[in-house]
Amino acid sequence: MLTHTQIWTAIDALAQKHGMSASGLARKAGLDPTTFNKSKRRSIDGRLRWPSTESLAKILEATGASVDQFMALLGPEARTPRRPLPLIGLAQAGDGGFFDDGGFPAGAGWDEIDFPGVADPNAYALEISGDSMLPAYRDGDIVIVSPAAPVRRGDRVVAKTKEGEILAKELKRQTAKTVELKSLNEKHPDRTIATGDLQWIARIVWSSQ
Repeated sequence: MLTHTQIWTAIDALAQKHGMSASGLARKAGLDPTTFNKSKRRSIDGRLRWPSTESLAKILEATGASVDQFMALLGPEARTPRRPLPLIGLAQAGDGGFFDDGGFPAGAGWDEIDFPGVADPNAYALEISGDSMLPAYRDGDIVIVSPAAPVRRGDRVVAKTKEGEILAKELKRQTAKTVELKSLNEKHPDRTIATGDLQWIARIVWSSQ
């Protein structure tokens, strides 16, 4: 299991490798310069704060580092083995036969990609198509989806309606009766879906951005 110290040490090491401070790395990645400050790594009451997967993806993109290169900065004891994940196209995802009613990959015939070990054995990769999810996700981006991960307000998620529509949005609010989804592209409207019309919702835990 990765530790809080390993993750933050790897971020510091990535910054140093590219001749920057942690603040400089955050700035280069388009984040608030204080994102990786020492003071942000614990809350006032001492609780550990972890960097978001989105911020990690942004510093990898900004530095050109691969997932493997970042994992190497964690130290050999923290490296996780690669395993194949099902790779499903966004258009395919809306068709029947790829998921069961709980949103877990089902059937066969899909492509696969190798990815450093993900705890959820039912995790899968989804290839984005089209421009409806800009600027968050571009055509061809790969996102890793974990059906077992808890979903909270503010998380980026993939949801499937009972009519077969696949949506990649941000969870705005969830009640017993409705699920409110915020659009990632301002040109597309937010959505409010009745709970009874939603087949499943799953959290995006990584992206190739």
